Amino acid sequence: MKILVVEDTITMRHIMLHMLRTLGYEDVEEAVDGCHALELISKQKIDLVITDMNMPKMDGFKLLQTIKADPQLAHIPVMMVTCDADKDNIQLAMAAKVAGFIIKPFNLGTLEKQLKKVLKA
Repeated sequence: MKILVVEDTITMRHIMLHMLRTLGYEDVEEAVDGCHALELISKQKIDLVITDMNMPKMDGFKLLQTIKADPQLAHIPVMMVTCDADKDNIQLAMAAKVAGFIIKPFNLGTLEKQLKKVLKA
């Protein structure tokens, strides 16, 4: 399973990569924003995208919409990570078929629980 972590903050990106590896997910890629993520997705098979919601260039919500609008990519589950618990943003992401949410700050147990939920679906 190949997981793409999309996060503009290098520290948070490395924390998520470390957590994923701790949980046994060794095949991970990283992108700094939605545009970079789409470049990587076009070049390799990605099984799960974990993206921050708020990023420059292309945010996580636009990335989610772009993935779900493309018939070649729509099968890829997208998990959203955000510090913004705004119900309107969460409802918009749910309507765009987000697979799951993680609210920052989170711990290893929270990530593991969400991964199990998303990968079961």
